[in-house]
Order: sequence, then structure tokens, then C-alpha cells
Amino acid sequence: MLRLTNSFDQINDPEHPTDVETWVISDPSVQELLHVMKQATSLTLLIMAAWRFARKLTVCLVENMLAQRAQEATTWPACPECGRCLQSKGFVSRQILTLMGVIHWKRRVGRCPHGCKIGQVAPLDDELGLVAQQRTSSEVKQIACALAIFVPFETAAALLHRWFELPITAGTVWGWVQTVGKSAMERLQRELDRLNEGIAPAAEPLDTRTAAQPLLIGGDGVMVPFRPTPGSPKGRVVWREVKVAILARLRRQTTRQGQAVSRLERRRLVAVLGDIDALAPRLWLEALRQGVASAPLVAWVSDGGRGFWRLFRERFEKKATGILDFYHAAQHLWTAAAAWLDGRTTRARNWFQNARHQLRHGESAAILTELEATLALDGLPTTARKTLQNLYNYLDKHRDHLDYEQFKALGLPLGSGMVESACKWLIQQRFKGVGMRWSEDGFNHLLHLRLAWVNGRFDSLFLPDLSPNC
Repeated sequence: MLRLTNSFDQINDPEHPTDVETWVISDPSVQELLHVMKQATSLTLLIMAAWRFARKLTVCLVENMLAQRAQEATTWPACPECGRCLQSKGFVSRQILTLMGVIHWKRRVGRCPHGCKIGQVAPLDDELGLVAQQRTSSEVKQIACALAIFVPFETAAALLHRWFELPITAGTVWGWVQTVGKSAMERLQRELDRLNEGIAPAAEPLDTRTAAQPLLIGGDGVMVPFRPTPGSPKGRVVWREVKVAILARLRRQTTRQGQAVSRLERRRLVAVLGDIDALAPRLWLEALRQGVASAPLVAWVSDGGRGFWRLFRERFEKKATGILDFYHAAQHLWTAAAAWLDGRTTRARNWFQNARHQLRHGESAAILTELEATLALDGLPTTARKTLQNLYNYLDKHRDHLDYEQFKALGLPLGSGMVESACKWLIQQRFKGVGMRWSEDGFNHLLHLRLAWVNGRFDSLFLPDLSPNC
């Protein structure tokens, strides 16, 4: 091992200049990097050479510190089988791949004096948070999983090799995603189990300004391509729906030009490969985290999807204001106009524009009255009657969710664009690339990593789970 200073403080001590100098002189690869730095013709080349030098220096510093810690007195634990204190069996080498390169060191290992089959025990490994057979440090896995959130596994592996010269394969990245994603799913299930037992999660802390903002909730579905047969990419694509919901605080602000605009803050996403009943407890769990019980105003924004409005009635109706997506409702108006008055005519276009204006300005009752009168006419074609009846039923069912004039006055959105945008980022950008077809496990594990990222909980996936019953 290269000779370095005995502590980090001594590195900056002018009385010990020869230690680092000795390391620089004794390693030809370091001399080569220094030569490249001196001969660099651009800032970029200089920075890259300095980066490689810093990585080598870091490896040597860490190895030196580990060597010092290995020489310190070791407190041996008791054998879990017989209770006798373990005894040292000398030093054994270990290495691990880190972000800066491969770290080598030796540490004391111990065994049971009675020969109990517990294997070797290395207290220093436990202090460092390492487990048996671990070959890669946690920060490498964390960066690999973060890259996999945004790009294919092959690209993530290529970037790790390009930036850090790490020999990581796409299969390795995929394996880490499965492991961490599975752990995230297990943590979520434990939280859902506690919620089912009546133990509500703690609400995330909010500053005074954010706590006073309205809480928006919306939901939608998006289709994802899956493999028809588990374990095989062959066969026709099977499309399955993923339910997605978003929760966000709505911030109202005024621009320099004096225009009032709205901004979404503290976005939190919920998603599940399953039906609305699978989404419901997950969404309610996140709503409790986001302070649904204390928010001054809660608004539910969704299109006419039957399942989402059932979820609204079962979970949120007592607290939230329901808003039917205005643009989705306007599409229903046009469908009725086209079937009734022939969409190619001026009369159909005029009726649609007038009905849309009425809907937008809080006159939905007038539309319902006109539809009721039209349905009572004799000689109305069967197709037109059916379409108009569907429109009437649709608007009548959502009478309490159509007061767009009031919603606008409160600064609330009239459309469900926020959840449509969430579907695009969360699902379409990563799971619907050219030629992609997913297994159920592969999809779910990566989905939970993406959810953790956007919800600000990604780093916690790489920490010990200290929750109850873990």
C-alpha cells in the first residue's frame, strides 16, 4: 500500500509535504495523469485529468484510513449459537467496487472458539455497513438505479462506464432495480397494512404558506405494453392499464404584468398496475401524508371515468369539491351535436358553441332543460336519441361538478391536464419506448423507483428500514 499521511488533517500540514509527494512519485499512473494535466490544451481536458487524479487519491486515502481502523482494538461479539466470545483468526483481505474505484483492505475476522458454524465475523464490516458477499458499495447501486429511472438499463451501464470507468453491465443494473424496487414495494405494503389496522401515516411537514394552499387530486389511466407470457418476449403485445393519480398544492401568484397564474407545488404521484380498488388505498395513504384532513380546500379533478368518480364518492366527497374535466365534457357536447344535427352543418357547430359557452359559465341547467325537451320530441332518430340520452345522463350525474364559473373564481383548474402530464412523465416516457414490452415484476419494480424519485423518497430506499414490523 502506498505510504500516506496518518490523518486527513496532516495532509494539509506544511510540515509533512513528503507523504503525498512520495505517493505521487511512486505510482507511474499518477505521474502520467500529472503529465496530462500539465499538457492539457483545454479546460475540459484539465478537469478530466484532475478528476481521474482525485479518484486515485480518494482510493488511497480510504485504503489508508481503513488500514488504520483495522489496527484499532476490536470488541468481539458473542457467538449467536453458544454465547462464547468470538476469537480473532487474523487478518483477511476484502475488496469492494466503489464510485471512485476498487478499494482493497484487510480487517480482523473472528470465529467461535467452539467451532459453531456461524462463518467468519468481521466487526469492521458491520461498522462500515457492509454485508457478507457484498461486492459493490451502496452509492454505485444508488446512482445506477437513479439512471435507470430515466434511461434504459443498457444506457445506464454505458454512462457508468463512461463517467466512472465502472465495469457494470445492463444485467447488473437490472438486478439492482429489481432488488431495490421489491424492497420499496414491501415497505409500501407494510404502510398499507398499518393503514388498514387504523394506524394513519404522519403527514409530511408543511410550511405555513404551503399549508394554506388548496390541495388538488386527480386520476387517470394509461396503457402499457406487456409480454404475453412470463419469462418470454415472444408473442403479441398485451396492453394493460395502469391507474395513476396526482396530488399537488396549487399556488396562486401574480406576474410582473399583473396577470394571475397558478403553479403546482409538492407534486406527489400514486400508481398501480391494477384496477381502481387497488389504487384506492394507495391514494388515500398519500392523501393523508399530504394533509388532506387539514387542507383549507381540496379539489378532485377528473374526466368521466366511472371508477374514479366512485373512488371520489367513497373516499373524498365529504372533504373535496368535485370538478368534471371541462374539456372532456365539451367533447361529449360535440358528439351529441354531430349525431343529432350532423356535424358537417353550421347548425351543429352553432349549437355546440352555444352549449359550450353555457357550460363554461355555469348554465348547465339550461343545457339539461333543452336536452330534456329535445328527447320528448316525436320522430327523433334512434341513433340521435341514444346519443342525446347519454349526454343527458352524463351531465345529470355530474350536476354538482359543473359549476365552472365558481371553480374559476376560486382559482381551481377546469381540466385534468395535471394528471395527463403525470401519466406522460411517469409512464409513457420510460415504459412505452420503441420495442418495449414488460414483465409484471420488472414493470412494478421500476415503477416504484420512479414513484420514489418524484415523491422525494428515493434516497430513503437505500437506508435501513426502521419502520415498525420491518
